[in-house]
Amino acid sequence: MSNMRILIIEDDRDAAAYLVKAFREAGHAVDHAADGVSGYDLAQEGGYDVAIVDRMLPKMDGLSLIGALRAQGGETPVLILSALGQVDDRVKGLRAGGDDYLAKPYSFSELLARVEALARRRPKGAPEETTFQVGDLRLDRLSRKVTRASEEIALQPREFRLLEYLMQNAGKVVTRTMLLEHVWDYHFDPQTNVIDVHMSRLRAKLDRDFDAPLLHTVRGAGYVLREDPR
Repeated sequence: MSNMRILIIEDDRDAAAYLVKAFREAGHAVDHAADGVSGYDLAQEGGYDVAIVDRMLPKMDGLSLIGALRAQGGETPVLILSALGQVDDRVKGLRAGGDDYLAKPYSFSELLARVEALARRRPKGAPEETTFQVGDLRLDRLSRKVTRASEEIALQPREFRLLEYLMQNAGKVVTRTMLLEHVWDYHFDPQTNVIDVHMSRLRAKLDRDFDAPLLHTVRGAGYVLREDPR
C-alpha cells in the first residue's frame, strides 16, 4: 500500500518505539504522542490516515480521546490497542467511536494489515494536504522531503516536525507555548533554550544560502514563516 501517515498514541515507551520503528521500516510516516492530551492535540490537526490509540493512557484515556475526536467531527479511522480483550471491552471501544480493536499481545503483521484496511476504508471527503509551500520552500509530508528553490534541504526529524508546524500555520505568529505543545509535547515552559537552538539550526538551513529570509522572529511573541513582499 502507498505511504500512510500514522499517529501512534501509546504511553509505553518500549512499545511505542517498536511501533514507530516498524511502521517507518514499512515505508510510512509516523508521529507519536505519549499521553491522551498530546495525542488529542495532534489528532485534531488532521492529516493522518489512521490513528492507533492505546486504551489506557495518562491525562486522557483512549476511549475519552476517541469520543472527543468524534464529537469534534474527526473522521480519522482509529484502531484501539488494549490488554483488555474481552467481548465487552471490544464493544465499548467500538461504541466509543473506534473503527477496529486489537488485543495485546499482537503480531505486527496483523496490526499492519488492519491499519492498511482502515486506510482503504477512509471516507472520501476533501483530500488531506500532503504538501505545503511558502514562496520557493516546499515540504512533502509523505516523502519527508523539503526543498527550497528546488534544492533539497536535509532536516533532522525534530526540525522537520518544527517546519511542518510552521508551514501549517504560515503567515501566523506561532508562540513558544504552541511549539512546546505541538512539537515537543510539553504542556509547560521548562525554561529551556531548546526552541531557540532548533530555530537557529532551522533558520540556517532554510535561509542562509538564499536571498530572501522566510523564517522571522517576532520579538516578544514568537516566530512566523512567511514570504515578505519585495
